[in-house]
Amino acid sequence: MSGIILPRRKLIARAGGLVAAAGALPILAGCDAISEAPAVRKILSMGEEMNRASQRALMDRDALAREFTQADLSPVFRSNGTKLPEGEAYAGHVATGFANWRVQVTGLVTRPLSLSMADIRAMPQRTQITRHDCVEGWSAIGGWTGPQLSRVLAAAGVRDSARFIVFRCADRIGDALYYESCDMVDALHPQTLLAWALNGEVLPIANGAPVRLRIERQLGYKHAKYLTGIEAVASLDGIGAGKGGFWEDRIDYEWYAGI
Repeated sequence: MSGIILPRRKLIARAGGLVAAAGALPILAGCDAISEAPAVRKILSMGEEMNRASQRALMDRDALAREFTQADLSPVFRSNGTKLPEGEAYAGHVATGFANWRVQVTGLVTRPLSLSMADIRAMPQRTQITRHDCVEGWSAIGGWTGPQLSRVLAAAGVRDSARFIVFRCADRIGDALYYESCDMVDALHPQTLLAWALNGEVLPIANGAPVRLRIERQLGYKHAKYLTGIEAVASLDGIGAGKGGFWEDRIDYEWYAGI
């Protein structure tokens, strides 16, 4: 490597490219599925929690992501991952303008919630213009509007025993619905939003309509789209394969994808 240090997202993207070159399954949403080698996965998972802790300790977790101006907006904001969830259920929601869409807030909360889009839009709103960095190697600047996740969790009465927030989604990749997670520091960060608008317009379907997560100091695959559920949990052990997200479980993407 001649002493060259690549940025985090280029390293991850390069790893994905190597997997694709090895002739694994077709690329899905810019990410690859690989056959699982138990011995390799065991070695990789042994230091997973230590890796999470060390990454978080080395960064200023309360720092704000850079915010931009209207003049900086990208002419086109590309979509990452799924562009249109399959199935009659989502198509039905599109047909009704998402009038019956609900985001369930469950788990370690004292007041479980079932939020309609009207509920989400009625909460105090934040608008921020930030840069989206995709694991595929591209970036775009967009303006996002929605309530802070911290307000939603406060309304639900998240318990002190909650250490992680799990996000459930309507888009299916292969045999599973998409899911992601973050810890409470990111969940309560002022720039973490449930965004329902992009650049002053209702969120397009390709960008996650009717509502998506914006977790601004993380790579794009952490920004869950087509959000249907928010679950407060004490541990990620029972979520998927226990690594905290769809791609983390399948091809060992980093759980803490901080930028």
